[in-house]
Order: sequence, then structure tokens, then C-alpha cells
Amino acid sequence: MRILAFASQKGGSGKTTLAGHIAVQAELAGAGPVVLVDTDPQGSLSDWWNERRASEPAFARISVTRLAFDLEQLRAQGFKLAVIDTPPAITVAIQSVVAVAELVVVPTRPSPHDLRAAGSTVEIVERADKPLVFVVNGATHGARITSEAAVALSQHGTVAPVTIHNRDDFASSMIDGRTVMELEGAANSAEEIRSLWQYLEMRMEKSFRRTIFQPQHHHSGLHAAPTHRSSFGRLYTERF
Repeated sequence: MRILAFASQKGGSGKTTLAGHIAVQAELAGAGPVVLVDTDPQGSLSDWWNERRASEPAFARISVTRLAFDLEQLRAQGFKLAVIDTPPAITVAIQSVVAVAELVVVPTRPSPHDLRAAGSTVEIVERADKPLVFVVNGATHGARITSEAAVALSQHGTVAPVTIHNRDDFASSMIDGRTVMELEGAANSAEEIRSLWQYLEMRMEKSFRRTIFQPQHHHSGLHAAPTHRSSFGRLYTERF
């Protein structure tokens, strides 16, 4: 099971919206079965999921203290991808999610305040030695600050080549448990999500291959990269 985490210690970055959209797109693209995992006490993702009429993706509300244990149960149930939403400004929770993630996505709006706030999330991901991808989210078409934000972020990590623009259809789709891929007249937004998922899937595949096929060194003081092992547990996929 691949584990994709959305993390940002800045509230309003669009983590929940992107997590829901990417999970749905992954299902549509045949990468499922997909399970959404909500570790945010506010429960915004679970609220959205409970409004959905579609049964996919599945949903799991997991306690951070049992995160690794519960993820193993989801893996045993046959899920191929877990998309995890995280709370803002709760460092311990974000650290726990990052520790088990295969790839960490950091949505960042193109504003000076959001760019400054991204640094603390980057530090957590770097300490865990996990791959990170910034996604410029909520951008305005043609605004110079969008390209400036991408340049600024690129100094601290990889920036996704897909920008998610600020459109009303993202918010309106989330009201009743849908995504822009499930709305009429939202072709531009839907194409951005499709392109973003294709990129993230490619990044996860590269990360997986590096993990599996990384050469092992046993001489000259060189050591193999540490293997992250954890015990895993309880399944929550029922509606509330």
C-alpha cells in the first residue's frame, strides 16, 4: 500500500480539498482501492466524505497514536493507496504521519505569509528523510506572484509542475461530497487534478524503486539507509 500524505502547518492551504480530490482521481485512474485517512480533529475530510453518494474512495478515521497499527490493517484489507490529511499546527501529529508516508505533499498558496509558514513543515519532512513535493495551490491566473512563489519554493524542495488555480468549482464541489471531476463545466479544474495525480503517482513510483533497489553498502564505513519498520492496526471504514 502506497502512503501519500498532505501536510502543512498553515491553515487554509487547501490540504483537505486536495487530499479528497487526489483520492477520487486515483480511484478514477485505476490506482485503487483507495482509502482516505483523516487525522485532523476538526474532521473536515470526514464531513465531506459523509456527504458523498459514491462509495469510493473508502474512509478511515484514525487516531495518530495508533496510526502505524491501523495502517497495517488497511493494508491487510487490500487497499493499494492511503491518502492522509493532517491537522494544521500540531507538530506531533504531522511528525507521526510524515514518518509513515512514502511521499509528502505540501500545498502552499502563493502569498508571502504562506511561503514563510512552509518552512516549519519542510523541517519536519527533512528530519524524517522523506521526499517532499510542493504544490502551488489557489493561484490566480496570470499573477506574477504565482511564478515567484514557485521559484521561492524550489529553493527548499521540488515544486510540482502542475499549479492548482483558484476557482469556485473546487469549493462548490466539496459542499455535497463531490470533486471537480464529478461536476459539469469544471473541465479546467478537473484537468489540473488529473495532471497532478499523474505527477504524484510518478513520484511515488520513483520513490518506491529507490527504496526497493537501493544498493547496500557494507564496507568503508558506509551503511545502508535505515529501514522504516512499524507495527500496524484497527480498521475504520464505516460511515459515521
